[in-house]
Amino acid sequence: MRQLEKVVPALLLSLLSVGALAAEASLPDALAAPGETAVLTVHADGQQIYECRAGNDGKLVWTLREPAATLIADGKVAGRHFAGPTWQLNDGSAVVGKVQASMPGKTASDVAWLKLEVISHRGDGLLAGVDTVQRINTVGGAMAGPCDQPTATRAMPYTADYIFLRKA
Repeated sequence: MRQLEKVVPALLLSLLSVGALAAEASLPDALAAPGETAVLTVHADGQQIYECRAGNDGKLVWTLREPAATLIADGKVAGRHFAGPTWQLNDGSAVVGKVQASMPGKTASDVAWLKLEVISHRGDGLLAGVDTVQRINTVGGAMAGPCDQPTATRAMPYTADYIFLRKA
């Protein structure tokens, strides 16, 4: 039984990795990163945090304030994802990204799939040479509905896979 408890999580992680790689291979051109090689794929589990703010037209709308997620690789906590947007690994390396392209999630409840250009690096770990981050396989996280109290916040649970790539 103990052996089974070890095998099942490893099998599930392998299936997630295969799914992420399959999705990566079939990404639309706007999210593709030709000539780049995957350095790391992690699964994120957390929340997209929204704040009620005045939009350009002065009406209150939910605006993304920040993500807050745990990054998981090989069944272990590998780091965290937070405002910036920033991804920081337990090895001390971190990157900040800027959105270059997006496409809608699979349902209206899913946040968009993204391609982000890395605009800053910190640390000498695994993320040190990363140039691009892709967010795929999103589930949940999208905020809908009215907001009527300025500065009110809401957190929407989400999961996603993040692929960190470097130029070959």
